[in-house]
Amino acid sequence: MTDTGTRNRNIDLLRGVSILLVLLHHFNIAYRLDDTFLSRVFGWPTIRTVVRNGNYGVTMFFVISGYLITANALRRWSEFRHVDLGAFYGLRTARIVPCLLLLLAVVNALAVAGIPIFQNHSPGGAPVSFWLVNLASLTFWMNVLIGAHGWTNYALGVLWSLSVEEVFYLSFPLLCVALREDTRLVAFWLVCVVVGPAYRFFHQGDEGGYLYAYFACFDAIAIGCCTALLARHVVWRGRARSVSMWLSAAGMTFVYLCWPIRESNVFGVTAMAFGTAVLLLAVHDRQHRSSMRCSALEGLGRLSYELYLFHLIVLGVLRTIFPPTDVAGSEKLLLLLAFLLVSVCLSLAIARLYANPSNRIVRQWLVARRSQSIRQRVPYS
Repeated sequence: MTDTGTRNRNIDLLRGVSILLVLLHHFNIAYRLDDTFLSRVFGWPTIRTVVRNGNYGVTMFFVISGYLITANALRRWSEFRHVDLGAFYGLRTARIVPCLLLLLAVVNALAVAGIPIFQNHSPGGAPVSFWLVNLASLTFWMNVLIGAHGWTNYALGVLWSLSVEEVFYLSFPLLCVALREDTRLVAFWLVCVVVGPAYRFFHQGDEGGYLYAYFACFDAIAIGCCTALLARHVVWRGRARSVSMWLSAAGMTFVYLCWPIRESNVFGVTAMAFGTAVLLLAVHDRQHRSSMRCSALEGLGRLSYELYLFHLIVLGVLRTIFPPTDVAGSEKLLLLLAFLLVSVCLSLAIARLYANPSNRIVRQWLVARRSQSIRQRVPYS
């Protein structure tokens, strides 16, 4: 939903929380916050529990993405059997590809300019081809490359999650047309939900397996897809809605804070995904009154795709100018504020000046092409 008049602000709020968790996690990896004022006041163990599990933010993204893709498909075509493959892939291209191409252009330019952090680095020491990394980025198997070679490119590593999503959505309309019935699709998605924790269980100790692999992540997207179908039949009102929201939020907070994801991922991902699903069910037909704090998180949510793709460029530049070994104490908090502010401003500029116009142009082209095709098929009377 790109039109701000039709956006569900509660979902933007959830996305805002998700992207903030990711941003804090990545900043802490670069500039460990153990010697800051916050750590002295609250204790490093407390701060660490907040910033260590940013990958759960990606889990929330997966659920929200599956929910929105399914809900929008039903809104456009009423039934899964009527999904238009060309239109579906065209709409995904309009939203995903322009920013992806811009990200690759910027990172490649910075690498060619000789900035080391934007060049390819293999933790195992084996060289990784410039062209291979770009190919993996464009054809959605960056997660496979990370599993084989480690985090090969600092700024492009985030594309592992885009690879997971787009491979899932490559099959989405094909399954809709082939399976046709809601019950068959739900059965397929439930298989994904079962396979996810089993796959993570058998890949403990392998970060590329339990965090980044397709089958380790498809369950969260599938839960989002099932949630969109369930939302057509479930209507929560009053106390039931409030209790479900608070219980889900409390459960998710408990899972997030109590264990690092390397210890809790088998069922932790499942718990976070189901918690997000319950929140989506509770807010899917409801708008809230925004406070200033909520408005800020909603803004992050509206920019979540651009923020996710481009924040490591900002952090990479900061790490180049201010090496982590030279930054200590509360100077890190100033850098954190600068990181958040610059990332938001950059993402806002990209969204307004490039991503949204590109999305609109591609969509208009698709509409014009479809109209022309219809006119060619219908003879004049």
